[in-house]
Amino acid sequence: MKLLDPQSGNHLLAALPAAEFERLRGDLEEVSLPLGRSIYEAGIHMNHLYFPMEGIISLLQVMENGSSGEIAVVGNEGVVGISLFMGGETTPSRAVVQSRARAQRLPAGRLQTEFKRGGQLQLLLLRYTQALITQMSQTAVCNRHHSVEQQLCRWLLMSVDRLPPGNELIMTQELIANMLGVRREGVTEAARKLQDAGLIRYARGHITVLDRPNLEARVCECYATVKKEYARLLS
Repeated sequence: MKLLDPQSGNHLLAALPAAEFERLRGDLEEVSLPLGRSIYEAGIHMNHLYFPMEGIISLLQVMENGSSGEIAVVGNEGVVGISLFMGGETTPSRAVVQSRARAQRLPAGRLQTEFKRGGQLQLLLLRYTQALITQMSQTAVCNRHHSVEQQLCRWLLMSVDRLPPGNELIMTQELIANMLGVRREGVTEAARKLQDAGLIRYARGHITVLDRPNLEARVCECYATVKKEYARLLS
């Protein structure tokens, strides 16, 4: 299905000058991405750059034994598949749909041709990559120095930021533990504390944020650092 409305959906595409977008319009394809769908796997050649319009995509670093941990989340503020314009075509990470999504995808060859023009698309993609690196770096520091409760607060806020208002997250505690790289018992205890405080409602894998201001009051500095960097580079 071809893109119909260039002003809706992905923020990077919406920020392109009309002339640049028109060059891409015919090559953009809108696709639906169900929960759990793998967009790319570690070491596999990438064929498309994805511009999410809605939903959440998790970037996971994969270990040799098959275990993984989340290093970043991507929504309609960004793209999935930065290796295609950063000099590689594979990566040791994988990208998995965390919340049912829609995206516009662009073939790798078409992306690289437009990127080499050195126009606004190149500038936006490089700025986004800098913001993404900040998120990855801050995630690594957060996982090392902050409590599981603070990590969970950060993860919840970054996830709901990428969903329409009022939408709930569908995620089991076991999957959250895998994302954060911590024990499930730690996530269970942290989620219980947040629910007892009236900040979230959690039932059967469905998480709803009830009190965002107080959730932000409990989160560590990492959330604000990442949010500020995205705003600085992409606003």
